[in-house]
This record gives sequence, structure tokens and C-alpha cells, in this order.
Amino acid sequence: MRIFLWLLVLFATAIGLAVVARFNPGNVVFFYPPYRIDLSLNFFILLSVLSFFVVYALLKTIRVAQKMPGKVAAYRRDKQERKGNQALRESLKSYFEGRFGHAEKAAMRATESPDNAGLAALIAARAAHRMQQTERRDTWLATVEEDQTLKTARLMTAIELLVDERQPELALDVVKELNANGTRHIHALRMALKANQRANNWPEVLRLVRTLDKNNALHPALSTRLRELAYQDLLKNPSNDAESLRNIWWAIPAEDRVKPYVAMHGADAFNQRGLHDDARAIVEKAIAVEWDDRLLRPYRASAALEGSPALLAQIERCEEWMKKHPSDPDLALTLGTLCLRQNLWGKAQRHLEQALSDASSPRMLQEVHLKLAQLHEALNHDEEAASHYRQCAIATTL
Repeated sequence: MRIFLWLLVLFATAIGLAVVARFNPGNVVFFYPPYRIDLSLNFFILLSVLSFFVVYALLKTIRVAQKMPGKVAAYRRDKQERKGNQALRESLKSYFEGRFGHAEKAAMRATESPDNAGLAALIAARAAHRMQQTERRDTWLATVEEDQTLKTARLMTAIELLVDERQPELALDVVKELNANGTRHIHALRMALKANQRANNWPEVLRLVRTLDKNNALHPALSTRLRELAYQDLLKNPSNDAESLRNIWWAIPAEDRVKPYVAMHGADAFNQRGLHDDARAIVEKAIAVEWDDRLLRPYRASAALEGSPALLAQIERCEEWMKKHPSDPDLALTLGTLCLRQNLWGKAQRHLEQALSDASSPRMLQEVHLKLAQLHEALNHDEEAASHYRQCAIATTL
């Protein structure tokens, strides 16, 4: 229908022009002495229209010819970009498939496109790292150093790869560079946490764990375990004196101080420095919150002096615990040890023999036999003492 309408308009225009031209007797004269050219008005109009189209076509050709080099360059750029994008997609696909050699080769082709060069270099660096080609990895990372738009991506990649390579010191240097830019996103904090953990920089681990906990960025079990490891390392530091140990302990949040694992290592640290009163207080507060028989070993080690009110208080407290946990061998051993220290021979023997009957681990058997040997030795029961010493020695070899 549209073609028919155009034909109709074209014929109508032709008819109109023919009618107008028929009744148009005008002439056009070009005079340049001694020359003279006479043209009909109709022919002059036709000639003018044709001249316009010829000049237009000529100018259009010239403009197209002038733009041709730019179009060729743009075509080549588009072709190169398409090839670069295809190579980049192939590199990512190969990397996720675990074909790291193919990934690096495809990334190398992708670097021919300027827009993809930086990202392709980071992919190639990761692929080279997976193939344990550290020199090539570092070379790829170096090619991105001048690209400020990819600085954070480069630093994050470097941190992750160095942590994976177990070079926490170098990773921490990169973390400092990253922090200097004000970058504090969650993944960066996680990488910094892992690097500090492997570098045994436990104060910084604690700080990062608290920061990540505020953002709910760590699993609670992992957060708890990292806190425990950090507190353990800080507390067992042999350079701590009594004052510094107390400062470290009271710097731990109150809710963490009563957790069994933390309290156990805290009590051990205080016992090693002869601060038995502090160790006893730590264990008693922790057991009041949650029962854990691992706390009984440092409680035994913190036994007060014979005949002291503190030792009697320990015995009374253990007897109260025994009512709630009558079959706990560690508690029986602890109560027997405290009674032995107070020279309560009968009670000591009863509880130690109960611990012996319920003991399951070689460590506990060794300790129970040793305490029973000391008990019988104090009572001048030489044969029984010798027998328990032999059993203690046997348990040591298990």
C-alpha cells in the first residue's frame, strides 16, 4: 500500500510538472560578449536541479573519503575490543574451570584491548599464582601499578595471594598500603585478619575480630575461636610479669573472662607466676557460670597452703560441686588432692580411689596414682606407695 501511494504521488508530481512546463514560455539568457547562450526556462530549471545533485554527490564523496581513515580505525578498534572481550570471557571461564594455563594465555590476549588490560592482568596474576609461578604473578601485578582505577583491586589481590602463599609479613605491608587509601570494606578486613593471624599478631587479630563482629561479618564459632586463640597467646607470653598479666586479664571483656577455655588459660598463666589466689578466683567465677571439668586442673594447681582458710574454702566448694557432679573423675581427683594437702587422709583416699575407678585417660591415671603414692608414703605404707609409683610409671608410657 505504501509503494502504491508513493507511485501515485510521483505520477501526480510528474503530471503537474509537465502541465506547468507546457505553459511556461520563459527564456534564460547568458550573455558574455561576444558570446550569448539562450535557454528555455524549463531546461534551465532542469539543468540547475541536476547541477545541484551532481555538486551534492561530489561533496558527499569528498566527505566520505575524508572520514574513511577514522572509520577504518574505529572498525579496527571495535574488532580489537570484541576480540579482547571474548578473550577476557574465555580467561574467566578457564580460571573457574581450573584450567589456569589456558586462563593466563587468554588473559594475555585480552590485554591487547586497552580497556581490558588491567582486569586481564589481575586474572593472569591469579592464574599464575595457582600454578605456583610467583615471578610471573608478580610481573602481572606490576603491570597494573600505574592504573589508579584498579589500585584497590590490585592490593586486594596481592593480599589474598600473599596470605595464601603464607607470607603474612608481606601481606601486612600491602594491608598498610591499602589502609592508607582509607579502604575499610569487609573483605579487606577479613584478609587483614587472616594475615595477622598467620603473623601471630594477636592484639591486631582481637581488634579486627571485634570490628568484624560489629558488622556481623564473622561466624560466631569462628569469632569465639579466634578470640580464644588470641587470649591464649597473650596470656602465655613468658615476658609477662604479675602486673602486666593482670593488665592483660582485666583488658579482656567480662563475658569472655568467664568462658571455660579463656578462664583455663588465664588460671594457668597466674599459677605459673605463683598468683594462686587470682587463679582460684578466675576458676570459681567461670564455674559459677558454666561447668567445665577442664577448669579443675588449674584449680588443683592453685591449692592454698596447708591449714589456711583459703584451702578449707576450696575443699568446701569442691564438696558442693560434688553434690551436683558426683561421678566426675576430675572433680574427685581435685577434692582428693585438696584433702591430701590438708592431711585429711581418709577423705583424700576415698576421693582418689573414686577418681581411679572412673579415670579413663592416661594423664589422669598417672596423676591419681602419683597422689595415692604420696598419700601412702605419708602414712608409711611403703608397699602400697611403691605399687602406685609403679602404676604411675606405667601410665606415663601409655
